[in-house]
Amino acid sequence: MLFICYLLFMPFARKRVLIFSTAYLPFIGGAEVAVKEIADRIFDYEFIMLTAKLRKDLPEQEKIGNIEVHRIGKGNHWDKYRLVWQGARYAQKLGHFDAIWGIMASYAGFAALRFKKRNKTVPFLLTLQEGDSKWDIYKHVWWCWPYFKQIFKRADKIQAISNYLAGWAKNLGAKCQIDVVPNGIATKYEIRNKKYENNAAKTVITVSRLVKKNGIGDLIKAVKILEEKYRINAVLKILGEGKLHRKLEKLVKDLKIEDRVAFLGEVSNKEVYDRLAQADVFCRPSLSEGLGNAFLEAMSVNVPVIATPVGGILDFLEDGKTGWFCEVKDQKSIAEKIKYILDEKNKGEVFKVVENAKKLVEEKYSWDLIAKQMKNIFESL
Repeated sequence: MLFICYLLFMPFARKRVLIFSTAYLPFIGGAEVAVKEIADRIFDYEFIMLTAKLRKDLPEQEKIGNIEVHRIGKGNHWDKYRLVWQGARYAQKLGHFDAIWGIMASYAGFAALRFKKRNKTVPFLLTLQEGDSKWDIYKHVWWCWPYFKQIFKRADKIQAISNYLAGWAKNLGAKCQIDVVPNGIATKYEIRNKKYENNAAKTVITVSRLVKKNGIGDLIKAVKILEEKYRINAVLKILGEGKLHRKLEKLVKDLKIEDRVAFLGEVSNKEVYDRLAQADVFCRPSLSEGLGNAFLEAMSVNVPVIATPVGGILDFLEDGKTGWFCEVKDQKSIAEKIKYILDEKNKGEVFKVVENAKKLVEEKYSWDLIAKQMKNIFESL
């Protein structure tokens, strides 16, 4: 009788995947959102995550969607390092795993590598979501560069969210198969029929962390050029926070365009989509990008997009077909592209580009499609 019961239930046993992620919800970033959206759509796998606690008020263990989350540390910055040194040992207590899933080649990547060395037969999937430039990454890990490269060399398979990151992995010595599976976005978002402002100004919007790599200073200077050179009445809405906030506010004040630039801070995902839908142009003149979900979100709600030809942006943006390219670190180029999109003479072309962009996003970047591709990767391990 017991044997019959075993046969009946054996096919429904779920494979167990051990996830190492430096941070997780309620901390929100592209990688954190991707892990949740993917795991919540793969029901026949059991996901157990080890992550840094980082905040004292967070529970040491909880279930979030389809992921059992275990947080390591005391609730401070040093928990990232505790994840590296204690993660592998902690995971040994959680039972057998059929696969390791390391989220990014960072603290979590080091923790996953240490677990892989202890459990050589367990396949190791490395996901690359990095958005910083190669140089910025090197500045943080130069002192352990040979060990850092082992994350790539010891992986049994790599999933990169862009061809740019796939090439980076090869350059760092990866010998395994590398699959390019991008992040998805909510392609069917209901937008409220509401205007946040009631004036004649055109709205330029960006959704960006206020850090060097996103080039927000150049975008602010472009607004000044729009006003002085082209006499265009435009307002820039900046959604996001970061360490450059005060410096950028000072730049706005020095340029005397306080009435042209609004810092709206961190807002909910719902409000991001609502504000995007009310804008006339989206622009983020990045210095580097792993992929660039904010661009895809803008494209999904019919907003013309301006970007720089860097990193993963090249996977989805084709100049004059799904968006427009401006030059890197060139506020004049940014202003010219914004002027071109706002010019009534180009209305027909802009409409066609916007339609192409939305179609691309709907066909290639839905979370349901991404989850299916990720499940295929798990099953191939």
